[in-house]
Parts: sequence; C-alpha cells; structure tokens
Amino acid sequence: MKKLSLYLFTLTVLILTGCASGSRSSAGGEVTGVSASSWAEPTPYGMVLVSRGSIKAGPQEADSAWNLRADARGVSVDAFWMDETEVTNSKYKQFVFWVRDSIIRERLADPAFGGNEEFKIEEDREGNPITPHLNWNKPIPWRNANEDEQRAIESVYRINPITGVRELDPEQLNYRYEVFNHTEAAKRKHRLNPARREYNTDKPVPTDVPIISKDTAYINDNGDIIRETITRGLTGDYDFLNTYIVNVYPDTTAWINDFENAYNEPYVRMYFAHGGYNEYPVVGVSWEQANAFANWRTEFLRRSLGREGVYIEPYRLPTEAEWEFAARAGESGNKYPWAGDLPLTEEKGCFYANFKPQEGNYVQDGHLITSRVGTYAPNDFGLYDMAGNVSEWTSTAFTESVSKITSDMNPEYRYDAAKEDPYKMKRKIVRGGSWKDVAHNIRSDIRMWEYQNEQRSYIGFRCVRSQIGFARGQKIKK
Repeated sequence: MKKLSLYLFTLTVLILTGCASGSRSSAGGEVTGVSASSWAEPTPYGMVLVSRGSIKAGPQEADSAWNLRADARGVSVDAFWMDETEVTNSKYKQFVFWVRDSIIRERLADPAFGGNEEFKIEEDREGNPITPHLNWNKPIPWRNANEDEQRAIESVYRINPITGVRELDPEQLNYRYEVFNHTEAAKRKHRLNPARREYNTDKPVPTDVPIISKDTAYINDNGDIIRETITRGLTGDYDFLNTYIVNVYPDTTAWINDFENAYNEPYVRMYFAHGGYNEYPVVGVSWEQANAFANWRTEFLRRSLGREGVYIEPYRLPTEAEWEFAARAGESGNKYPWAGDLPLTEEKGCFYANFKPQEGNYVQDGHLITSRVGTYAPNDFGLYDMAGNVSEWTSTAFTESVSKITSDMNPEYRYDAAKEDPYKMKRKIVRGGSWKDVAHNIRSDIRMWEYQNEQRSYIGFRCVRSQIGFARGQKIKK
C-alpha cells in the first residue's frame, strides 16, 4: 500500500512538472512560451537565394554629360529568391497555352459546345456542391474528338485571312485573376472599427467612413475587357480584393513599332513562335502582363502541392530596391553587375553583356538583337543578364521623387493607376538596359521607366519570391 501511494505521488509530480513545461492543460505556473510551427522551403526551380543586405542605391557620382545627379542613399532589403535568368519565351508560352487550355476546357463543359460535365467539377466526393472549377485531370481530346469537342477546340483558333494558316486567336487569350491588397487592408485608417483607427485619446473617435478604391474588370457582350476603378465607402475586407482581366499574348508587332523604317518582319513572325527562340527572353510583354504571369505562376505551384492550407509566398515582380541590390551583387561600388568600371566601349566589354557598344554596331558582341539567356557569365549572386539583353520590369511605380518618399527598409512605391488617371501616373520603373542600349544605359545604379501598358521589343522581366523560414539553399556569399 505504501509503494502504491509513493507511485501515485511520483506520477502526480511528473504530471505537474509536464504541465509546467508548457502543456496546454496547465491551469497555471511559469510562462514557458508556446511554440509555433516553422518550416523551410526548398529552392524554387530556376531561382537563387539573395541574402538580406544593404547597399547605397543609386548613382554615387554626378555625370553632367548624361544629366545624372548623385543621389545615392542607403537601403536595406530582406532575403528573397530571384530567377537566375529572365523569363524565357518557353516559360511564357506555358502560361499562354495554359490560358488556351482553360478556355477549351470551359467550352468542353459548356452545353453550347461539348457539354461534357467531366471537364468541370461542381461537387465534392460526397456529392456536396462546391465552387465550380476546371478538372485538369481530364485530358483534352486533341486527336480523337467528336464533332462537338472539335468545335470547342477549334473555337480558340482562327484562319489567317491572308496566309490561310490556322493559328491561335490572341484576342481570346484573357486571364482573370484576383489580388488581395494586404498593404491597404492593414492600414490603420482602413479599419472597420472607428475606435481602432485613432489611438490618440485626446482626439475624438472618428465618425467618417473610410473611402477606398478597388479595381474590377469584366468582359462585356461584345467581348471587350472593361476595367473600372470603384471608389466607395469601406464595407469590409472584400473592398481590398482587386479583379483583373489581362490579355496575355505578347505583342509580336513591337519589333516593327519600336523601329521606324527597319525590316524586322522576320522577328514578328518567328521570335515568339519558332522553337529556336525558346530560351531567349520573352519580349512584347507589358507590366500588366508580367504581373498576370506572376499570379498564374503562384497558382500553378499551389495546385501542384495538392493540400489545403499550404502557404507559399507569391511570385511577383521585384521591387526596384531588390532588383538593384541583386544586380550589383550587394556592392555599393559596382555600377554594373560585375566589379569595377570596365571600358565597355572596347571589344572586351562585349564579353560581359549584350548591349550596343557603338552607334550602329549591334553585332560586336556576336548578337544582333537579344541573346539566349545565360549566355554571359553570372554576377557574384549567380544571376545572369542583369545588364543588357532586355530591360526588366520592376513592381515600383515611377515618380520623380520616388527616392525621397520611400522607406529605407524594403523601399517600395506602389500606385495602382485607375483607368481615368493621367497617363503619366501609369509609369513603372524598368532596370538593366537592353540589347539596343549603349554602355551607360545598362548600368545597375540608374533607373528608367515605361508606361505599364506598353509592350516593347527590348523589355522583359524576371520574378522573385520573398524567402520564408530559414531555408538552406543556394545562399549567396559575397
């Protein structure tokens, strides 16, 4: 009996000790903390990890010949993954073909076309109704389609009236997506509870309803994309959900429209279509299209994970600060992605980047237009073509005072221009210079800009993802 009492006493002490070390059933005791789940992500395909760091961003020396002011300032950025190369024609084609296939699947399920319910899932396994979505496990009958299925497939193609060739109809390739604006939703002035908008107790509780603006889009009866910006009083979180519909096909005619009196027709026909250009950077893509690609890339990855509740940081365009830090390999003294000031107008400079070293001489580096991505050596961060080849979109909106109005920690200036805004408010920063630019314009420490809806034969992009956790990967060491 004494042994049993001693055993029960010891067991009680062990239980109490266990509770004190952090058991959720504890009624009291020392505060030991509650652990949160943590995880590390693998290296995203085709990306390298750029460690957090700081840099003197912008030119440090004035240059009167180029009307360049010395306005360098210190900024710091957190760690992020970045594409090793610019997004290629091959990768962008995957996006275009996905949009094509999604339209075909919608029509195969549509009673007006194929009427096959297997292409759209509207119930779960128990027969309960769910939000309808496409069934990507059901293959499109490319070869053995019946008459209705063939009609659905052919509906996204057209016959060129001049050549008689069957080709994709670019006008139909529209991608719809939604983005929740976390930044605006988190601002104190946008809280639904008035008492939480103003913490200064010397001031009265606000009584006004915050006014918000949100973007929405739809396709009208004529098949036109209609974009609107709605301004109204705040009603809830849905007011920060923006809807976009973007035609995703690149503007292949940019090769002609960018250059007056030049014979560039072969590039119009071949650059995006011919397999020989698969590993060349995609061009003719606007800032709006680049954002649509990044959203699709995020959703495409999420679908592959196949589990509810899996969180990943979204793919996105780099901020200007992230781009410059990555391009200069974290070194404030680098004007280019490599160390020092190479005499780029001389022949040896052409071994470092694809640019125009002299007037009228595009081929000194061995390329007339763009080059295959990764042709030149990477910088110390393992990133290719951060100077030349194609200029690259950033997420940052352009204004002449952008350096003065942004924070020095993860600086970013975001402005989602409404359709009715003046055109100059739709400028976004591009970086890095291109195959058509002289040595000065491919410097990593200067900014340029372009309108967000413009599609140029010399502008492309690459994606980034913020790092989560403390992953081991291709960590860059200087």
